[in-house]
Amino acid sequence: MAAVREGLPEGRYGRSADERADRKLKIIGAVLGACLLGVIGWSAVHYITSSDVTGQLIRSKPVSDTTVEAVLEVRKDKDATAICTLRSLGEDGGEVARKDVTLDRREDHFTQLVTLHTTRRASATALEGCTSSSRG
Repeated sequence: MAAVREGLPEGRYGRSADERADRKLKIIGAVLGACLLGVIGWSAVHYITSSDVTGQLIRSKPVSDTTVEAVLEVRKDKDATAICTLRSLGEDGGEVARKDVTLDRREDHFTQLVTLHTTRRASATALEGCTSSSRG
């Protein structure tokens, strides 16, 4: 009687060509995926940190029940216009004032005194952010 051979013994002659190709494809996919994540991460960091205008609230104080004075420090390009948004909150945490301040000075670093008119006495003032628009 003739013995019927079903295939090569497992593990005796190494991996098949298909298994080697699958492993190479997995490695290539992992490397390309890591590169893609790196590019996305770099783009996100660059987008967030490359603002043309930066602003900082130096100090603020309520001068009356309906007025708050705030001092802003702004850094921008000389030919750009900065638009900064300030917000004041009352004792209960509700908003009592919001103001967009347009700063069109031909300086790249300056401080500016801003007056906000409130609906009632403010207990805190915050700088929400600054954006730029090119001078046209």
